[in-house]
Amino acid sequence: MRDDIAMYTNKELDEKYHYDGKDLGVHCTETETVFKVWSPLAKKLELRLYREGDGKVWLNKEMQPAENGVWQLAFPESLHGMYYDYLIWRDGEAVETADPYATGCNCNGDRSMVVNLRLTDPPGFEADVSPKRGEEQIVYELHIKDFSYDKDSGVKEAYRGKYLAFTVPGTNGEYPTCMEYLKNLGVTHVHLLPFFDYGSVNEAGDEKQYNWGYDPVNYNVPEGSYATDTTDGTVRIRECKQMIQALHENGIRVVMDVVYNHTYRDDSWLQRMVPGYYYRYEEDGSLSNGSACGNDIAAGRAMVDNYIVDSVMYWAKEYHVDGFRFDLMGLLTVELMNRIRGELDREFGVGEKMMYGEPWSADDSPMEDGTRAALKKNACYLDDGIGIFSDDTRDVIKGHVFYGEEPGFVNGGENLENLVLHAVTGWKDGGAEFCPKSCAQIMNYISAHDNYTLWDKLVLSMHGDNDFSSYREDVLAANKLAAFICFTSQGNLFLQAGEEFGRTKFGEGNSYCSSPEINMLRWHQTVEFKELVSYYQGLIRLRKKLPGLCDKSPSAVSRIHDKKIHKDGVVSFCLNNCVKEHRGQWDELLIVYNASSDSYMVDVPEGQWVILSDNSEADCERMAEKEIQVHASSGMLLGRKVECV
Repeated sequence: MRDDIAMYTNKELDEKYHYDGKDLGVHCTETETVFKVWSPLAKKLELRLYREGDGKVWLNKEMQPAENGVWQLAFPESLHGMYYDYLIWRDGEAVETADPYATGCNCNGDRSMVVNLRLTDPPGFEADVSPKRGEEQIVYELHIKDFSYDKDSGVKEAYRGKYLAFTVPGTNGEYPTCMEYLKNLGVTHVHLLPFFDYGSVNEAGDEKQYNWGYDPVNYNVPEGSYATDTTDGTVRIRECKQMIQALHENGIRVVMDVVYNHTYRDDSWLQRMVPGYYYRYEEDGSLSNGSACGNDIAAGRAMVDNYIVDSVMYWAKEYHVDGFRFDLMGLLTVELMNRIRGELDREFGVGEKMMYGEPWSADDSPMEDGTRAALKKNACYLDDGIGIFSDDTRDVIKGHVFYGEEPGFVNGGENLENLVLHAVTGWKDGGAEFCPKSCAQIMNYISAHDNYTLWDKLVLSMHGDNDFSSYREDVLAANKLAAFICFTSQGNLFLQAGEEFGRTKFGEGNSYCSSPEINMLRWHQTVEFKELVSYYQGLIRLRKKLPGLCDKSPSAVSRIHDKKIHKDGVVSFCLNNCVKEHRGQWDELLIVYNASSDSYMVDVPEGQWVILSDNSEADCERMAEKEIQVHASSGMLLGRKVECV
């Protein structure tokens, strides 16, 4: 390793300059403005102020060294609306940088902005509160631009693809779209793909640009391309808050997709502040690349962890964000994730803010001594309030995520019956290469923004052609069954926006920078696939009525009994739905999955049983016979009223 890198990354830097203050960045009120940054290796540090985001230097002042590598400068006045950057002197050379702790920026984020955050609050935001948390959390993953880009959304053109599309309560069209549709669907949380300031889209460019946004530039500033005005740095802040406020007013919580594992470029503001400290390096001095994005953030170092924790808490407090999804969480550490969980619980109440992430990385990455990677295999060390995406459940239901033609249980896969019965317990009873503490750690899903949409995957595996736009009965049935299995499994529930109306990306398996036309939600499909939409709505309603399925305790697995494999493609199990409070109307459930190509007759246990869901309706009540017919490629759920013990 190079000597300069070794000097910047050794333990002595953490021990000598560790700073736990929560005041880094700019604090601006009506009467004062205070600038603080952590740059312990700087010999001199200058603040440069600008009246405009792209203007010339208006004022240049030298900052004063303070404790533990912090530099500061105070003004006895409000500088709200001014832009700024820093000039850092090391070894006789000066480096320009924006502020990594900034809460505002100019167009494209290469200069920071001084913001009195109270002046960015929309009317009523101070009183904004999160909707009450229900018995179940059902997460709907959504990209801000996808939500309203389609002209059929009915959103006025100025708001399409923007934060403000979420503030439109209804579009008075022939069918519900956007916010009205979300309310009708019944999800409890909207998971928004990254909406911090990212670098892969030119904010001054046209609306045809597109990216998922996993390219962080300014971690604590909203992305400008979703704002109606990119030239005024306060607009993106206000409109982002309006979006969150509108979702809350409509009874929906907000999960923020965060990317603390890498930066857009390795020449980031963090790198310029303290070269080498914030990144991981291989023994030969090259940057590690476990993210497959060119660099890895060095989670496990004191000031790196402080930065990430402070950023999460900032979004939770300032923007009222209700949860966080961590991209490539396997590059972060168990210790950091547990610390974030603890800080959120202390501030907002235990479990009040959701936390979950991808328990994997793209490749290996050198970890700090004494830390564990937040990988699936280390789930037993994670707080059980931290969820992990269950790729095991995803793949057993629909087939291998990367190989379009490879089927899973619902689309023709063989010898998967035992694995399906393990999946319904959230893998708590074995069957996987890891052991969760409880099903609370499991995020059950069958599609997300990555890889093929569920509809496209089913078409590829069941037909092997590129006709993704046709309405196919067999694909529709497999889609329903996949959703049914997911919604009747123990754990948390997550679905990709549009999965419930046959969303297609026309076979594009990695649409991160494809056109908005490929990625957008096509709202008219909610009419064409109204049967599927209705089925998902029913599953959501039904799930909320069944406390036994909503149970996330470590003992929840004991509710499942009488697991059976009836034949190839047909399995069943019973679930104790009894709770002390008698909240459930049905104290015993019988659940059957039939992925075979023929109907199957199942004997019903003793008692009065009611069909609550079948191949055509996901929330119904019809008396069952002693023997029930479960149609091919479908599921059935029955409830029985018994006395709780």
